Amino acid sequence: MTDSTPSDATSPDRERRAEPNEDHGFSLESRLAAREARGLRRDRSPARDVCARTRFAADPKGEPPQFEGERQLVFAANNYLGLATDERVQRAAAAAAREVGTGAGASRLVTGDTGLHRALERDLAGTKGTDRALVFSSGYAANLGTISALSPDVIFSDELNHASIVDGCRFSDAETVVYEHADADALARAMAARDGAADECWLVVTDSVFSMDGDIAPLAAICDTAERHGAWVMVDEAHATGLYGNGGGLVQREGLSERVDVQLGTLSKALGSQGGYVAGDEALVELLANEARSFVYSTGLAPPAVGAAREALRIAREGEVRRALWSTVERLRDGLESMGYEVLGETQVLPVVVGERDDAVVLANELEERGVVAPAIRPPTVPDGTSRIRVAPMATHTDDDLERCLTAFEAAGTEVGVL
Repeated sequence: MTDSTPSDATSPDRERRAEPNEDHGFSLESRLAAREARGLRRDRSPARDVCARTRFAADPKGEPPQFEGERQLVFAANNYLGLATDERVQRAAAAAAREVGTGAGASRLVTGDTGLHRALERDLAGTKGTDRALVFSSGYAANLGTISALSPDVIFSDELNHASIVDGCRFSDAETVVYEHADADALARAMAARDGAADECWLVVTDSVFSMDGDIAPLAAICDTAERHGAWVMVDEAHATGLYGNGGGLVQREGLSERVDVQLGTLSKALGSQGGYVAGDEALVELLANEARSFVYSTGLAPPAVGAAREALRIAREGEVRRALWSTVERLRDGLESMGYEVLGETQVLPVVVGERDDAVVLANELEERGVVAPAIRPPTVPDGTSRIRVAPMATHTDDDLERCLTAFEAAGTEVGVL
């Protein structure tokens, strides 16, 4: 039996822990200070709701947020179709909660699988032109679980792929070859240079829409290259699902459903809900349901999120909200470029290039002062000298909202000296 440890601050144990070479704790304050010094520490500003206009509170830490002041225009959300607050989607979520429950209660492989989950998966498979689909708790979980379950020997990954793809590659323990962004020729060179055994499994992974540059992957050329080497293609449609091809993504717009082996996406952006999905053939879905750890060991997606996503997908397929979004995108892009801003990409993501990190931060602050919320994206998220304002319009932004946004950009840009 040992003596009890003294509880006062002068105890020998506490003195030993204070010695640098014997302290096995975590120096969190110094890590935070280092992020602060590099300009990388972020604060969370709670939003009153997820509408096109809302109030924000300063970071309250552990206290309740205080929503004061005027509502601000939000040009920073991935709720592209504005469906998160659509009454039809909200009713579908409420109905699912009443009829099925607020939570799935268990893993889908135990008792957490419901008819509602299966209905959404049938809808997704129909939209994506595949045999089946499988719904995960998030797009992040879908990437980690899918890449690791496929267990490729070599992964060829676009250099600007999302962090969830990067982490999926790491988690899979495969050899990962990073090729130049959106460059099918670079992919071809990388594959040709890699001498592999005949029985190796190769996987090419790319986003379809890249969220920081607003550009798209050359999917047809990627498929061409992969097919020459017998490799599989996996496309993450996180920022494209619901926006193209009858509610599908760029894979559908390009007519590539039969050539892309693994179609992955999220329900939390244009579909205004939560969760992720993988769509593909029968064998793929059965394998993932048995071997994707992020699926097997996670509670099934909450029924309200399932019901909301299913209704949002139905609305997206009708096309009216999609047409409204693209009209908004065109008007905003034209207005920003006519002022002299450089706007990258060709999608609903409008990266307004500023250049220097400090200028981008000041411009974002000036926009916020004028009632427009659009974040500054800076290194290391983007390369040095390409700091930008990432503008993400929504289908629910009105003509007045767009005019106010453009007016704010003109005044703020003049104030900062980037126009």
